[in-house]
Amino acid sequence: MAELVVKDNALIQASYTLDTVEQRLILLAIAEARETGQGITENSLLEVHASSYINTFNVEKHTAYTVLRDASRSLFDRYVTYHDINPKTGKDRSFHCRWVDKIGYEHQSGVVFLRFTQDIVPLITRLEENFTKYEIQQVSKLTSTYAIRLYELLIQWRSSGQTPVFNLSTFRQQLGVEATQYKTMSNFKTYVLDFALKQVNELTDITANYQQHKTGRTISGFSFTFKQKQERKKVKPKKANLTEKQLDLFANKLAYDSAFSSQFSEAGESYENFAKRIKQLLKDPVNLDKYSDYLDNLDLKV
Repeated sequence: MAELVVKDNALIQASYTLDTVEQRLILLAIAEARETGQGITENSLLEVHASSYINTFNVEKHTAYTVLRDASRSLFDRYVTYHDINPKTGKDRSFHCRWVDKIGYEHQSGVVFLRFTQDIVPLITRLEENFTKYEIQQVSKLTSTYAIRLYELLIQWRSSGQTPVFNLSTFRQQLGVEATQYKTMSNFKTYVLDFALKQVNELTDITANYQQHKTGRTISGFSFTFKQKQERKKVKPKKANLTEKQLDLFANKLAYDSAFSSQFSEAGESYENFAKRIKQLLKDPVNLDKYSDYLDNLDLKV
């Protein structure tokens, strides 16, 4: 089952600045809580394992441990600014609140423990009226935090395939661009908008374009149109016997692949013994199907 991230649109439209690892950590916490059926409450101490980070975002083990340790420190100081309507007066109001009120890191296992604040929890879990859901795989290959935010903003309008005009000042904040960053339009387009859009178009399930809108001669906002990519039907490898040469090659490649080894290696097992065990497993055509995604990622063709 695909892991779903569900956020209230008030949160997606909010202005916040997170780096890529912090974004990924929050998305994994949300997705895994839903996947396990644990759910999220203001008392939930959620866990994000380094193995999940490795497998989802295809990074090396030592990298995952390092970035999760650092993110567990920095995320505590991050806050979000969101807007809602005062039910008594009907007027717009804005709030500032932290993402988490408790976060820790277990060094030996690479596990992050975190608890969302009571103000953030309803914005993540409310599913009645306005919400956006998407598979975490859609952003797993995005390396730019601007690209992740842009994707989230766009898919709020998936049903129509077009957005309203995003006011430039608000749009910059929603992407997490600081007021002192990329102040000229040429720099904003080059290093934020065009860069993020290129990643979204290449690495997610949608293809988007933008139109710029002017007040006089000055660009004052952007709107987007986008469409869903046609889903490619994955062709499963034929159940065929591998040659000895293929078995040795595939087994060694998989043994040294961090995503594969984090899932299937045994504690204390050497790379040599792991490769030998993989070789025996690959002699069974059923296991070829089972490991086909890993083989495809390593450009190994049956």
